[in-house]
Amino acid sequence: MNLHINGLYAKLKEEHLDALLVSSSANISYLTDFPGRDAYLLISKKENFYLTDSRYIAEAKKGLRKAFTLKKINGSVFKLVAGLCQGRGLRRVGFEERNLPFAEYNKIKAEAKKKVELIPTHSLVEEFRQRKSPQELAKMKKAIQITVAALKFIQGCLLPGKKEIEIAAELERFIRYQGAQASAFDIIVASGPNSCFPHHLTSERKLKAQEPVLIDIGVDYRGYKSDLTRVFFLGKITSLFRRIYDIVLLAQHRAIKKIRPAVQIRQIDAAARQYINQKGYGGFFIHNLGHGIGLQVHEDPYISGKQDGILKPGMVFTVEPAIYLPGKFGIRIEDMVLVTHKGCEVLSGVLD
Repeated sequence: MNLHINGLYAKLKEEHLDALLVSSSANISYLTDFPGRDAYLLISKKENFYLTDSRYIAEAKKGLRKAFTLKKINGSVFKLVAGLCQGRGLRRVGFEERNLPFAEYNKIKAEAKKKVELIPTHSLVEEFRQRKSPQELAKMKKAIQITVAALKFIQGCLLPGKKEIEIAAELERFIRYQGAQASAFDIIVASGPNSCFPHHLTSERKLKAQEPVLIDIGVDYRGYKSDLTRVFFLGKITSLFRRIYDIVLLAQHRAIKKIRPAVQIRQIDAAARQYINQKGYGGFFIHNLGHGIGLQVHEDPYISGKQDGILKPGMVFTVEPAIYLPGKFGIRIEDMVLVTHKGCEVLSGVLD
């Protein structure tokens, strides 16, 4: 039996729930070790059901483990969910409040009438996902390997006159040939003043000499994601660019040196943010220091000054301090780290 499922059974008992309806595709993939496309899971101590339609039945029969009973959706999935709950005596059924649309909730409730009580839950599965297994880490390291190779490859394509979208297209092609299923998100190529925007929409702007080019790229490898950002400079590096780059890099170093089990998450954010503040650029670091990553690009734990949690071995997240100077340029350096039992490992490279 999947250890995640056993842990979830214990959670259901704590919450006084008979079952949990899982609608998040990432959570379904995590619990089943099988891609959760247009599917639902109904998890209970009595029986676990994987619900999908005729498009995916053949794949599910081949790849789904025996711990799950496959149910084909014929007609209304909401009627099927309600019927399974009623037929197995599942009275208190949790649902993922962040992932089940209100319209779907209402349809299940209408089908179940008053025989099933739907209880909102928050992050029951996500709590387990924060700490990566060796199998998950192997996939993430492969994703990172492809991403690092792509960033090395693209340096030869960064020439004045090339469009941002052309650079993104070259990256897309490269990662596919290296074994990635796809990019983990829309690749960001931000040249010159476009690099001031943290989530710039890659455009037809042409690269110019004496300007920076910020590239934020991640890949999807067998469901697991990577996310790295590097900034390149076309031509002779200016003194302002060098100064800002060095501040951001040292802020990242300071944050990473503090990463170890039992440290408060907010302290990691503070290590980078306080240094950037000291250098007079605090108002230009406008987002959190990082975010967890795995089956989703953004997931728990989020690395910000508002987080009360502590770091635990197995957590993987980004560390991405930045300074954005309006109308000039932006610098963001993003790496992925793993919390180990003694400290941390920079998965995307070695810091000096």
